[in-house]
Amino acid sequence: MLSPIVGPLAFVVYYHRFQANFTVRTMTLHHANRLLEAASRIILGKERELRLALACLIARGHLLIEDVPGVGKTTLAHALARLMGLQFQRIQFTSDLLPADILGVSIFDRDTAAFRFHPGPVFAQLVLADEINRATPKTQSALLEAMEERQVTADGQTCALPEPFFVIATQNPAHQIGTFPLPESQLDRFLLRIRLGYPDPLAERALLMGEDRRGLLERQPAVIGPAELLAMQQAAQGLHVTGALVAYVQALLAATRNSAELAGGLSPRAGLGLLAVARAWAQLDGRDHVLPEDVQALFPHVAAHRLHLAGDGRPAPQATLLRLLQAVAVG
Repeated sequence: MLSPIVGPLAFVVYYHRFQANFTVRTMTLHHANRLLEAASRIILGKERELRLALACLIARGHLLIEDVPGVGKTTLAHALARLMGLQFQRIQFTSDLLPADILGVSIFDRDTAAFRFHPGPVFAQLVLADEINRATPKTQSALLEAMEERQVTADGQTCALPEPFFVIATQNPAHQIGTFPLPESQLDRFLLRIRLGYPDPLAERALLMGEDRRGLLERQPAVIGPAELLAMQQAAQGLHVTGALVAYVQALLAATRNSAELAGGLSPRAGLGLLAVARAWAQLDGRDHVLPEDVQALFPHVAAHRLHLAGDGRPAPQATLLRLLQAVAVG
């Protein structure tokens, strides 16, 4: 027979756990709202895109921004680093860029009569790989280990990258001169792909009449620090996902693999990423659980750069992804 004190003790434990979780959710939502509000003053008229970028970061993913030059891709990356107090490095990818220019190089030290590794710009908390598809596939692949394992191996020596570690890559449209397509293994390292697009007329007018974005960025203080960001990432990992929701994600993965329109389907890595960023999306709404609507909102951004049409190999268009969503019932 159970002791009569078990009930009250269990209630106390549950209450304190609820209070702790509520406090964490409140703090993370407060930090996120402050970040998005400050970022929206720099990147005008792109609230949803900023929210997607922040969700990607909270999910410990990497972000690919594909668009024409001049719409604010670089500014977005710099703004996120500035607002979160992250160490920032920008790497301009060109056709003559070498892997050592990204990872670092070992140089002989005459004083110690030994080679000493000098870290490259990838050793930062937020790395902007600007115009990544202007570099050769060999140079692009230098980021594979860093993005997946958060470490760099050079000359037999393995060095951990800082925490948090986040790569934002910008990519010019594939039809532009001097671009090299990203291989599937590289594309799969990016959790989300987004496009900024041109601003709406009101936002563009405010941009044209307002202060230069660089000057605005230089005066912008950090809103949170790396410690707060790590706490947000940890809190998002604890959000509840039901078995039914996991089954729904599995059904979406299966639909991509069985589709006659597509050449291949989504990998398990993509499924894990979809669940991770859905948790972050729910966190930005102040919830402690993930809904099917979170998965549906993020699925096109997780899938678009990973799926290609059967036959001509072109990236899967939005219409194809929406048909997949409509064909899979929510269990």
